Amino acid sequence: MAGKLKLYYFDGRGKMESIRWLLAAAGVEFEEEFLETREQYEKLLQDGSLLFQQVPMVEIDGMKMVQTRAILSYIAAKYNLYGKDLKERALIDMYVGGTDDLMGFILMFPFLSAEDKEKQRAVIVQKATSRYFPAYEKVLKDHGQDFLVGNNFSWADVHLLEAILMVEEKKSDVLSGFPQLQAFKARISSIPTIKKFLEPGSQRKPVPDDKYVETVRRVLCMYYDIKAN
Repeated sequence: MAGKLKLYYFDGRGKMESIRWLLAAAGVEFEEEFLETREQYEKLLQDGSLLFQQVPMVEIDGMKMVQTRAILSYIAAKYNLYGKDLKERALIDMYVGGTDDLMGFILMFPFLSAEDKEKQRAVIVQKATSRYFPAYEKVLKDHGQDFLVGNNFSWADVHLLEAILMVEEKKSDVLSGFPQLQAFKARISSIPTIKKFLEPGSQRKPVPDDKYVETVRRVLCMYYDIKAN
């Protein structure tokens, strides 16, 4: 029998967090190896484990997979979270892509200066409330179903809940004008595997702190300043 999946990344969110979310939603256990030193990262490079010299990397089904989107697509398909046909898969891809665009405004937030963080916080809230949340509010209202696609729990639902919670960390009442999304958040959060992942002690990572930022900078030799979008 194959061993547990193994994730290689930092002890923090970054691009790996959506992978953790999807595995947790599917009820799949996984192990993690946290990169804390430049030497660990260089060993993965020397071993040929990182095809494009980047993490995240996931060991799954005898493969060493890189590229976040490829990893997520594989997991979604493997664990029946990718729709029942080509049309549903296309809708899931479309919704996940939109959510990714929103998450992109948040991903580099921890690496900004204090001044740029305040500017970026406003950008995140503005983009969420004027572009992305209205779109999902309309989708849910128009089809009147519990989930985004095919009235079945999918990767698109997992990804959107992750994004909602991340934006709420920037503005706690950001869903005040979106009743459909408020109900959606409650429904998805109550799914047993998601509920378990949201509980203390799970492998969900907290809001990135200075230690996480310093570790990433050290391991990846990031000596330049990140600028706000």
